[in-house]
Amino acid sequence: MAIKVRDYEVRLTRNKEERRKARQLRYRVFVEEEGAVPTEEQKELCEEYDDYDQYADYMGVFHGDSLVGTYRIITRESAEKMGGFYSEIEFDISKIKKVRGNIAEMSRACIAPEYRDNSLVIRMLWLGLGDYIAKKRISILFGMASWFGVKPLQYAMATSYLYYNHLAPLSLRAKVDLDKLREDVDPKMTKMNILPKEFVNEKEAYTQMGAVLKGYMRLGAKFGNGVSLSNDAFPSYSVFVMIQTKDMSKAYKKHFMGDENAFDDLGLKPGAWKVFGKVLLSPVTGLAALAKFFLKPEDAEAAERIPEEDKNEE
Repeated sequence: MAIKVRDYEVRLTRNKEERRKARQLRYRVFVEEEGAVPTEEQKELCEEYDDYDQYADYMGVFHGDSLVGTYRIITRESAEKMGGFYSEIEFDISKIKKVRGNIAEMSRACIAPEYRDNSLVIRMLWLGLGDYIAKKRISILFGMASWFGVKPLQYAMATSYLYYNHLAPLSLRAKVDLDKLREDVDPKMTKMNILPKEFVNEKEAYTQMGAVLKGYMRLGAKFGNGVSLSNDAFPSYSVFVMIQTKDMSKAYKKHFMGDENAFDDLGLKPGAWKVFGKVLLSPVTGLAALAKFFLKPEDAEAAERIPEEDKNEE
C-alpha cells in the first residue's frame, strides 16, 4: 500500500527506474551538494550507491513523476545476504543483532534541495517509516545520524547532549569499533562528551541537529557510545541511533491507541504484534493514527491509502 496526501505519495519504490531516481537524488545531495567522493562509474551514471543497495528497500516520497525524498532500509534478512549492515563499517552492533525478531537499518536519508522548505516531505518520509515498521514487524530500528565534515567541535553541543541524556541501555548499546578507525584518526576523537555536562544547553544542542536526527528524537531514539569519522567516501561525523518499538515515544503510542503505555510489551509477547498490526494496518484507524502524528492537521485530513499497482518490475 501507498499513502497519498493530495499530489504527494510515500511508498517503497516499485521498479528499477524508481530505484534509479532514488540513487540520482542521493548523488545530487551527497556528491554534488555535500562533497562525497564518487567513483568514476558513479560520475558517469550520476548515481550514488554502494554494495549495500542490492537487497535494500528504498522508501520514496513522490511528487508527480519526481522522487523528492528517500531513504534506504536494510532488514535482517537483507543484511544476511550482504554479509552485514552498513553501520557495522564503523560501529560494533553485536548486542543489537542478538535481539530476536526483525531489526532494520535506515540510511541515506535525503530530500531534494527545492523541497526542504516543504515540511510535508520530511513528515511523509516518517509517515512511510511508521507504516513500514508495522508491516515488517520491526522491533528495533537503527542507523547512523551524520554531520558532513570531520570537525567534532562543530557539533560538540549536540553530541555531548546526546551522551548525557539519551544513551541506549547497556544491554543494547552499540559502540564505535576502534579497530575499524582509519590509522590517521586519534581514538580520542570518538568521544561524544566533548563538553562538561554543566556546559550543555538543550536548546542549542537541537540547533545542531538536522531534520532526520530530530525525527529520530521525536520517536524516542537512544544512542550508541561514541562518534565515528567515516571510513568511506563520505567526509562525515556520525553517531549511532537506535529506536526500540516498545519504547517509542509516549506521544506516538497515544496516537495509535489512546494509551501511552499501550505497547510497553512489544517485542516481548508475540500477541502484541497482532494488536499493533491491526491498528496500523487498518485502512481507516491505522492511517488516521499515523497521519495525525506525523502530518499537520490539514495534511492529515487529506491522507489516504491507495492500492499497490499489480505490476512490479523489480
